[in-house]
Amino acid sequence: MPRPVDSTKNISINKPTKMKVEIWSDIMCPFCYIGKRHFEAALAKFADAENIELEWKSFQLDPTLPKPASKLNTYEYLAQRKGMSTEQSKAMHRQVMQMAKDVGLDYNFDKAVVSNSFDAHRLIQFAKTKGLGDAAEERFFKAYFIEGKDMCDATILLQLGKEIGLDEAELKTVLGSDKFSDEVKRDIFEATQVGASGVPFFVFNNKYAVSGAQPISVFLNTLEKSFGEWKKDN
Repeated sequence: MPRPVDSTKNISINKPTKMKVEIWSDIMCPFCYIGKRHFEAALAKFADAENIELEWKSFQLDPTLPKPASKLNTYEYLAQRKGMSTEQSKAMHRQVMQMAKDVGLDYNFDKAVVSNSFDAHRLIQFAKTKGLGDAAEERFFKAYFIEGKDMCDATILLQLGKEIGLDEAELKTVLGSDKFSDEVKRDIFEATQVGASGVPFFVFNNKYAVSGAQPISVFLNTLEKSFGEWKKDN
């Protein structure tokens, strides 16, 4: 759905040089990592990929999760949250693991640590200011779904941030404060404005939305349609 437009804003005479695709995501969302791979595959097939700008947006599927991490494993957590048995939860996770394998991802739910993702999102917001938003998302997804890292542990977040090229001193400053909290909250609020009740949620050219880890063809078709319109306007 189109994003609400504030008619009081000044409109710049400078035309954007790339079409923006915004992606609301939570690093604890298994479909977000799969959706990232589907979108990347579509982008690889898209002739004008160099004219696409990605912006990752924060979203929390469960902001009530504690810090430090919950003592529940991922099977128990989903069972309690959805009101199902642990066996039903395990069956659902097996289906998701197969979806992940289909795009080359080896999910390890046995190791996954159920934890609050807010600080990880703050770090992603910091990474975005350095042009490393996509690198942060990729590394954090891998850390959570494949390596079983506790994504609310400051020591782990510091190490992951350093791995993608962020400065250690700046990382410590961010992690030891509430910096970038407002940016996280703003993204989460903005999600409600564009109709995103779950993630992943993709918005193309401020106009077309794709919800969920849709097939590659859906992303490719939306890229072509939205970019065709963007090109005419710019």
